[in-house]
Amino acid sequence: MRIALNAHLLANGPSYRAAGIHSYISNLLRHLPAAVEGDDDWRFEAHVGAGNTAAFDGIHMARAGADTSSAWRRILWEQTQQPRELRGVDLHHAMAFVAPIVLPAPMVVTVYDLSFIRYPGRMSPARRHYLRLMTSLTCKRARRILAISQSTADDLQKELGLPARKIDVTPLGYDKALFFPRQPAEIDHFRRKHSLPERFWLFVGTLEPRKNLMLLLEAYRLLDKDARLPLILGGGVGWRGEQILAAIEQMELSDAVKHVGFVPAADLPLWYNCAEAFLYPSIYEGFGLPVLEAMACGTPVIASDVAALTEIVGKAGLCIAPDNLVRWAAALQAVREEDEWRETVGQYAALGAQRYSWQRTALLTVRSYLYAMLDKDPPPLEDQEDASDASE
Repeated sequence: MRIALNAHLLANGPSYRAAGIHSYISNLLRHLPAAVEGDDDWRFEAHVGAGNTAAFDGIHMARAGADTSSAWRRILWEQTQQPRELRGVDLHHAMAFVAPIVLPAPMVVTVYDLSFIRYPGRMSPARRHYLRLMTSLTCKRARRILAISQSTADDLQKELGLPARKIDVTPLGYDKALFFPRQPAEIDHFRRKHSLPERFWLFVGTLEPRKNLMLLLEAYRLLDKDARLPLILGGGVGWRGEQILAAIEQMELSDAVKHVGFVPAADLPLWYNCAEAFLYPSIYEGFGLPVLEAMACGTPVIASDVAALTEIVGKAGLCIAPDNLVRWAAALQAVREEDEWRETVGQYAALGAQRYSWQRTALLTVRSYLYAMLDKDPPPLEDQEDASDASE
């Protein structure tokens, strides 16, 4: 069985794009071969741009004849040239919302969220209109739709009118060899190396309106100066991200709020371990991978009470409405003062993260591939916990 995966959004080096969708694509490619180990009938091929040098064991890298690093070059390639590359495949996996309009093979598609419908003002009009049109067309033609959370699955039914029987929930995972509570000596060494304060709050993610950092800055400003911990923002500057950096200056918070830019993946676990709490005030998420990674490191979380985040957080922190400024300010002050709460919740966080793994994501994805090729609806997964345990 020849499975072609559109991996053109796989980043080719450190940048703010080396997160989110890139993380899903790279980790799925890393774990798919093990999900079918012992069955020689499977062949996975990842389609990437001409300049992409990524490589994965057990995956054939099919490099395009053109550079697809820019959005419009990628779209042009996907719609005009990629159909030729897909002749003879048994299944095509569109790994980010959209498949070619002309497609010579059955198809599954991964949908991360419907922010372009739910919160249209949070991205550029061109991107919003393209995603709305093409995601709807792709999902209607797909044999199976992979949603990265139950929240996204619910949105697909509500916003696009898609039947539940066609949607498979394949939650994300995290690298258990990297994200775990570290020893105090390792944490102290990292803190000294990067000249980090003894106590601080952390946000990691692309700086863009959807992450709701303006509210976080306003909540932070409400605190008395003596009640504030330093706030560190890690992540690249995305669409309208410059406005967030400008707001730090305008609010006269630049002495306490620092933007450290893109955080390399290898350093992320230590950033999470060093932080006293991880803050994620996002207005809308399809999953919220940084929240899961912080939890796996035993770091308490304060996150928005949007559905996808509440699925993950559970007892691992506080979930607060993303527009409740006063409650966010109160939560920051309380978390700073409650030593026992932070310790207890940190333990819950590390345990709660264990429910997720990339091995499980790969197994559930292969299951969707099989039923897509059979053109049948799979039986429901009766116990998600058992599925997670079986993947370890």
